[in-house]
Amino acid sequence: MQFCDECGSLMHTDGDAWVCRSCEYEAPRDSQAEAAMATQEGQQDDGAPAVADATQGSTETMQEPCPADDCDSDRAYYEMMPKPGGSYEVRLFTCVECGHKWRDS
Repeated sequence: MQFCDECGSLMHTDGDAWVCRSCEYEAPRDSQAEAAMATQEGQQDDGAPAVADATQGSTETMQEPCPADDCDSDRAYYEMMPKPGGSYEVRLFTCVECGHKWRDS
């Protein structure tokens, strides 16, 4: 990636020059500098990142019927999570019987 020296915007290549998308500033391409830019060669894919489960490890349950079609449980683990930018919370549920997850806001 190359950023514009004039305005800081991202530049793109156009032949032998880097051209700014915002102010049309041009700079010559430097093949040695471009060769040193990061590539995927030598990198490894560790798979998808782990995602935190708000109900994991929760010991509190409440009476809440599971919405899964094949489950008759009426108990679920729950966690209250603040809703970003909002003044109320979202409840995250995990069925104690089948592990089905859902939310209620």
